[in-house]
Amino acid sequence: MSSSAPSPSSTAPTAPTAPRRVLDWRLRFGLLSLVWGFSFLFMKVGTESFAPFQVTLGRLVFGTAVVAVAMAVKRERLPRGTWTWVHLAVAGLLLNALPFSLFAFSELTIPSSLAGICNATSPLWGMALSLVALSEDRPTRRRVAGLGIGFLGVLTVLGVWQGFHGLDVTGTALALLASLSYPVGWIYVRRTLAGSRHSHLSLTGAQLGLATAQLAVVTPLFTSVPTSFPVLPLLAVAALGALGTGLAFLIQYDLVAEVGPTTAQMVTYFTPVIATAAGVALLGESLSWSTPVGAVVVLAGAALTQARPRSARGGNTPAPAAGAPTTGVRQESRV
Repeated sequence: MSSSAPSPSSTAPTAPTAPRRVLDWRLRFGLLSLVWGFSFLFMKVGTESFAPFQVTLGRLVFGTAVVAVAMAVKRERLPRGTWTWVHLAVAGLLLNALPFSLFAFSELTIPSSLAGICNATSPLWGMALSLVALSEDRPTRRRVAGLGIGFLGVLTVLGVWQGFHGLDVTGTALALLASLSYPVGWIYVRRTLAGSRHSHLSLTGAQLGLATAQLAVVTPLFTSVPTSFPVLPLLAVAALGALGTGLAFLIQYDLVAEVGPTTAQMVTYFTPVIATAAGVALLGESLSWSTPVGAVVVLAGAALTQARPRSARGGNTPAPAAGAPTTGVRQESRV
């Protein structure tokens, strides 16, 4: 005999369920680490046949295409507002066009493994800059200690006691400047676009598009059209853009939404390890003892600079607007 009273399950509001994902977040975390780690190898192979600006332009074209497809699938519109586009143009320069180009130029003279390790210094630069530019980032003994340890690791990687013997100073400086550009861009985005009503996907699609336009203007002024398009370097550039920029953003944004920025940002500490292993194993790059030892010290220092009180550690905090996939200080990508 049925009861006329409704059951609790029929009257209680149904809680929204999280979208089911094909791959476990740990697998996506590992995939993102691989993609970003191999990005430095892709850049090295690309610059063997193409000028650095051409490699960067190709990277941005393929990366923007992937994000554009994702926007079309999700029916996302481009952001509106003149100042929003102005801020995105600056973000595109600081988080994409400039650091991508600097890394490409650096790999003309330094190993891809060293470029990957230099990239790991972004949290250190970000820590130093945020103490000055962001009033909410208060220094703590642990974070200041991490900053000092991290830069000690940089000096170890560079072999400062040997007077930088055998090291291309210009190439290394370009890679370090590239890693510095990310937190500068992240701070700019945080100050100008953090409260935007537009989605992260929409902002990033526009940002990448503007960065592509910037390189499309600059590249013809400093390079000539390639006389040939070797298959391997061309595939490397395509992979660098489609995987290392476009797909990497989509994976990282998905990770931040599912497991939070604190966990998602840990991918940063795997990237230089993979970049080094790929460079040594596949490109035959040499490796002195100071490089891996210094890299470990850099990563230890970077981890300390990102330490936060438990109350400040986010769970499902959304990724920072526009800067997240391509950039810099805590949850932004750096390659």
